[in-house]
Amino acid sequence: QVQLVESGGGLVQAGGSLRLSCAASGRTFSTYAMGWFRQGPGKEREFVAAISRSGGSTYYPDSVKGRFTISRDNAKNTVYLQMNSLKPEDTAVYFCAAKWVPRTSISINQYEYDYWGQGTQVTVSS
Repeated sequence: QVQLVESGGGLVQAGGSLRLSCAASGRTFSTYAMGWFRQGPGKEREFVAAISRSGGSTYYPDSVKGRFTISRDNAKNTVYLQMNSLKPEDTAVYFCAAKWVPRTSISINQYEYDYWGQGTQVTVSS
């Protein structure tokens, strides 16, 4: 069982930056691939970023590539999402998720993730 708690959301002007954190419980954090997803108002949840168990591999959709960076600190059981050059269309509730994996892998499919946090609101004003 893994519990995930996101933090760091808030209100920011377009062009600004935020760093989200996701703290995980348990002693097996390094065996989980991690992902960030978001759900904007009236939209379906969408993939934002993913990172492998070791942090050596990452993946982003084109909508955030070059602006967002996912990273993790396995010693602190925490995954981060650094968001730069924010746009109003980035406004959403951001969720982190964990997927147990036996080896290095990344998933962009939300249905493959086993555990989810409660989400943190990010609002970007124009």
